[in-house]
Amino acid sequence: MHGSGLELALVFLLAAVVAVPVFKRFGLGAVLAYLVAGVVLGPYGLGLVQDADRILNAAEIGVVMMLFVIGLELSPSRLRVMRKPVFGAGGLQVLVTALVLGGLMLLADHRWKAALVVGLGLALSSTAVSLQLLSERKELATEHGRLGFAILLFQDLAAIPLLAAIPLLGGAKNETLTWTMVFQAIGAMALVIFGGRLLLRQLFRVVARTRMPEVFTATALLVVLGNAWFLQLAGLSAGLGAFLAGVLLSDSEFRHELESQIEPFKGLLLGLFFIAVGMDIDLDLVMAEPHIIASGVLILLAVKFSLLFAIGIFPGRLEVRSALMLAGVLWLGGEFAFVVFSEAVRVNLLDDGTRDRLVAIVGLSMALTPLLLIGMTQLLSGMPKKPARLPAFDTIPDGQHPQVLIAGMGRFGQIVARLLSAQKIPFVALEHSPETVETLRRFGNVRIYYGDPTRPDLLRAAGAQHVKAFVIAMDDPDTNIKAARLIRRMFPKATIFGRARNRQHAWRLMDLGVEPFRETFGTSLEMSEQVLIALGLPADTAASLVRRFRDHDEALLREQHLIYDDDAAVIQTARDAIGDLEKLFEADAGEPGGAIGRQRPG
Repeated sequence: MHGSGLELALVFLLAAVVAVPVFKRFGLGAVLAYLVAGVVLGPYGLGLVQDADRILNAAEIGVVMMLFVIGLELSPSRLRVMRKPVFGAGGLQVLVTALVLGGLMLLADHRWKAALVVGLGLALSSTAVSLQLLSERKELATEHGRLGFAILLFQDLAAIPLLAAIPLLGGAKNETLTWTMVFQAIGAMALVIFGGRLLLRQLFRVVARTRMPEVFTATALLVVLGNAWFLQLAGLSAGLGAFLAGVLLSDSEFRHELESQIEPFKGLLLGLFFIAVGMDIDLDLVMAEPHIIASGVLILLAVKFSLLFAIGIFPGRLEVRSALMLAGVLWLGGEFAFVVFSEAVRVNLLDDGTRDRLVAIVGLSMALTPLLLIGMTQLLSGMPKKPARLPAFDTIPDGQHPQVLIAGMGRFGQIVARLLSAQKIPFVALEHSPETVETLRRFGNVRIYYGDPTRPDLLRAAGAQHVKAFVIAMDDPDTNIKAARLIRRMFPKATIFGRARNRQHAWRLMDLGVEPFRETFGTSLEMSEQVLIALGLPADTAASLVRRFRDHDEALLREQHLIYDDDAAVIQTARDAIGDLEKLFEADAGEPGGAIGRQRPG
């Protein structure tokens, strides 16, 4: 196809819409769907797209976005708690696998630099496929699921210096690597780190005050692509720049807003990248060398399975069954390998033929893993499961999984937050006012983030799926209703508490299954109690009267909720309630020794 950009966009979108649901239906994953779609569309398939290299270069922005999101999710406190499984088991897996596979490449007469890059690239597993398989099988909370996540986390971290080192290795191929190049690379990273720490948060604070979402999105894209371009200009990987920008913003109040803004671009562009990789696979070469590709897949799976099983037993301390499942989930190649091999070709560390063979091997390993895992599960179904032993890193630091989400941190929400903090109950707060966010962050380690709580992507980014209770405390009644409706739709069984401006607002919240709390009701009752005491009533009598009034009014609120759309009926119940309340107090006064009766003159 040599048509316009619009025609190409339509072809790519159609391929994604058709391929992904079909592959997901059979449990094969979206990554494989994109790869197969690319093979079918590419010059070695139907030939609908001929210039695959140009599309691949443009689609690499998706990888840049992915690395930025990984940086955003990298919490230093979480790494500190998980440091043993991450850097112990994860580091051991990458190191030993790279040595074994790299050694095999050396035996195949490849240069040591190429063998090193290939060994490290094949040591990485697919985060997207592995986590999706664990999630679908509800095994993320199992022993092998937690250890697998730790290993994948280290692999993501290891991919960053690997991508940064490939251009330097390419420069060193002809003995042209100099100290100038090294200092230039270090200086560029230092400038990004220290300059970003000083400027990025201030930049987003200024942009957030404009209250224009499109400007915030444009700024986020500018920061990601700008850092990527700067480090690429210094001879390093563009992805490293994006990753550093994400890390610098991971503990900022804009973290969840940035993640929600970048995620759609990342998903689409990453899908385009996998399609472009698929289009770049030389099917003629694969069909001409089936024995080489098949042998490569078998060697990759066998080596990684054996090493992962051994690491699962020690140092992972898993049972045999769990260690086998760990190996079965992570023995595949990963999406980072496509990036690594493409980067190696760009700097002449690998030739196109070798890259095509490696890409085919990785792609087939990703395609076979879901099928092989199903078979392994059936084989292990007869093996008894032993009680799970929770490892130390299962406890997430600083309330990474908050129990409460507070939407709105004005006067109302702050009181709830202070009480939760005093009880050391982890919570996360979302506030759309950048001034409020900036002010509250000065008072300590408050998990408050900038963003609109009425957006589903932001709720997901803030970890709403782990929350036990939602507190909706925004100033505007209509915004509260919108947030309550969204939360109820996303989490039908959620417990929601809502700030209500008045009775009408409370009834609308009750329609959504929200427990309403009228913002002035409690303080008005407290003042009424003090007024009664000032008039001479004993404190316990005043408290009893206020308690009776509260119970009566709460009951009336729920009674009127059933008829609040009928003004006449509401007015009539209000009139009846006045009489009922007077009779209630008169009955109390008439009791022997009644509280009110004791205050009447004899």
